[in-house]
Amino acid sequence: MKNFKFLFLFATILSLAFTSCGDDPEPIITANSPVIENLKNGILDGKLEENYTLDASVSYTLTNSFLVDDGVTLNVPAGTQINAVAQGVDVYIAVLQGGKINVNGTANNPVIMASTNGNPGDWGGLTLCGKATTTAGVDATAEVGGFVYGGSTDGDSSGIIRNLIIKGTGAAINADSEYNGVSFYAVGSGTVVENLAVIDGADDGVEFFGGTVSVTNLYLENNEDDAIDWTEGWNGTITNSYIVNTKADFSTVVEADKENGNPKLINLTAVSSVGGTALQFKKQSGATISGLSLVGYDVTVDMANDGPLANVILNGATANPSLSYNAAKSVDVSIFDWANAELTEVVDLSGRLNTTLTLDSSKRYRLSSSYIVESEGKLIIPAGTKISARSGGVDVYLAVLVGGEIDVKGTEANPVVMSSTAGAPGDWGGLTICGKASTTSGANSTAEVGGFVYGGTTDNDSSGSIKNLVIRGTGAAINADSEYNGISLYAVGSGTTIENVAIINGADDGIEFFGGTVSVTNIYLENNEDDAVDWTEGWNGTVTNTYISHTIDNFSTAFEADKENGNPKFTNVTAISTTGGTALQFKKNSGATITNLYLSGYDTNIDMANDGPLSNVIIDGVAAILTGTYNSGTQVNVSGWSWTNAEL
Repeated sequence: MKNFKFLFLFATILSLAFTSCGDDPEPIITANSPVIENLKNGILDGKLEENYTLDASVSYTLTNSFLVDDGVTLNVPAGTQINAVAQGVDVYIAVLQGGKINVNGTANNPVIMASTNGNPGDWGGLTLCGKATTTAGVDATAEVGGFVYGGSTDGDSSGIIRNLIIKGTGAAINADSEYNGVSFYAVGSGTVVENLAVIDGADDGVEFFGGTVSVTNLYLENNEDDAIDWTEGWNGTITNSYIVNTKADFSTVVEADKENGNPKLINLTAVSSVGGTALQFKKQSGATISGLSLVGYDVTVDMANDGPLANVILNGATANPSLSYNAAKSVDVSIFDWANAELTEVVDLSGRLNTTLTLDSSKRYRLSSSYIVESEGKLIIPAGTKISARSGGVDVYLAVLVGGEIDVKGTEANPVVMSSTAGAPGDWGGLTICGKASTTSGANSTAEVGGFVYGGTTDNDSSGSIKNLVIRGTGAAINADSEYNGISLYAVGSGTTIENVAIINGADDGIEFFGGTVSVTNIYLENNEDDAVDWTEGWNGTVTNTYISHTIDNFSTAFEADKENGNPKFTNVTAISTTGGTALQFKKNSGATITNLYLSGYDTNIDMANDGPLSNVIIDGVAAILTGTYNSGTQVNVSGWSWTNAEL
């Protein structure tokens, strides 16, 4: 015992001697780094240099660049939300070489990284840098952020991404470089990526710069450049990808560039309501794609630099740019319900309908070619439905044949919209309806468009009902003498209901009646380049409340009437021009009875083009006067017609 006491006393004296000499000892550092302190306060900013797990109960804000350093892991639990401040290229998340991110979202609690409004280009997105091979070489420099990537470890892991939703990315650094939703720089096959959604990006949805990483279940919606982009010899696999494009002027579904690493895409479904190019291969690039289904694209395969088609294997055969690849959808969009986004399913309308079909207003419809409702068919269109017409000119139209029916069930709060994406005059052919009512052209006449048969003796015939419908961008020209109109009514009978219709920016007539007895209530016609209302072949229905606006030069007329006079009736007509022109034109023996007429801004109010009898034109109870001003009527009040403003 004495020896132990001596040793303890000696150690104590020695300790006192050391602590009494020289400078005070360095204090033990226990304070957190500024980055960790920020994280504890819900802010992502700076470089993370130690492992950290976010707290799903905290609402995080990404205020600047946030980097995960080499050897460091960032864990992101299910349900975590990261709100990226909309400051463009200064705001992004990057995982550097050797770092890891583990996003552990679930179907019930996905992880969300998005700007507040989710607008394209708001922030820079997520970038992962790995050590796998890339044709850019070892320790290459990324085009964004100057990050280092690339090596020889193809099995490298940058972590796990499961059930992640990213919105509003794609901030542009310059004209040639942008951030993507997720950028994979030489990311290795040890990285797990399952259930990833990238929505509303200003550039690519995902882009692979070499590497070997694979993805399972990829949803990409309205990314403004390419949905899937790869280069530098990426040779991973994507299984189950669903791409939606409903915005014009995107680049492609797939863009592949440079050397061919022969990546594989298994079950790729892509749907566009705005045309565009689906698959583009540059230089020597290629891929093997199975389960390919393309709907609505103008171009299916584009070999941009005349590279070898043999490098592109589609559904088991060498790619053929002349094929549509419109097989049944290989991917069910419902598997992406976890994304909690507006998963707008796009349904193609083309061909012929001979049964009853009810559209679904929660879906987006694309009129890609002609869609014809046959005599046995009935098309029911619920309130709020939007039909996007491909800008395909005369090849794109909706027609209801004799005996067929259309039932447009729009409401003032939720009108139905049929329009091309741009709504530009002449983009598509419009709506044509053929009935069995009488026409001076005779029974079983042939229409000037489509060669449709129309006309009979059943004046009370019904072709259905149209309520609260907005049509834009029609009037495609067949030839110098024949064009489609916004709505063409061929011998349509009085049993048909048409109420609250707006026809805007048509290259030809707004509405034209070819005989028949159909009537219309509340019609709004704006900047149709030929006639706003046109009739011929003895039409003798009634229009109540007509409002016509002309603010473009060189239109034809507000009214054009031709041939025999069926004496149609108009109650409450307002037509206003800011560019002169002719208001009411009557050809041959045509005429009408008009009550409460208001005209403003036209150079000519009444034009009897073939010196027909003025007595056939009765305006407010008396025969028309060529020099009449007709500006004392009560204007149709359209201030409450807010439904006319509806767009796609």
